[in-house]
Amino acid sequence: MIRKPCLYVIAAVSALAAPALAAAECGGASWYELRGRTASGAMADPEKMTAAHRKLPFGTRVTVENLANGRSVTLTIVDRGPFVRGRVIDVSRRAARELKFINRGVTRVRVTVAGRKAPACG
Repeated sequence: MIRKPCLYVIAAVSALAAPALAAAECGGASWYELRGRTASGAMADPEKMTAAHRKLPFGTRVTVENLANGRSVTLTIVDRGPFVRGRVIDVSRRAARELKFINRGVTRVRVTVAGRKAPACG
């Protein structure tokens, strides 16, 4: 009998964690050229297809679409951030180049966990 409540707690925690992974976001993106170690402990490399997100688990693959031009890339979350209001993701220099916003520095994007349905952005 003691084990059943534990199972309910595990199920409740799993149900609460699932929306964070399923959530897609629209907002600002910037790029950064981190050197050294990321929050996940991996060595940073501006030429890798990586990103920083506040909440998604390290290793999560996300699709980032530049809403200004329709270009998209798939990135791996390896760091924490951005810490600027209105921004939802920081991408590596290479990702910004491929998304065609490196000269602007920031752009509006849709971030979706890879393989999930992308929401409409208003």
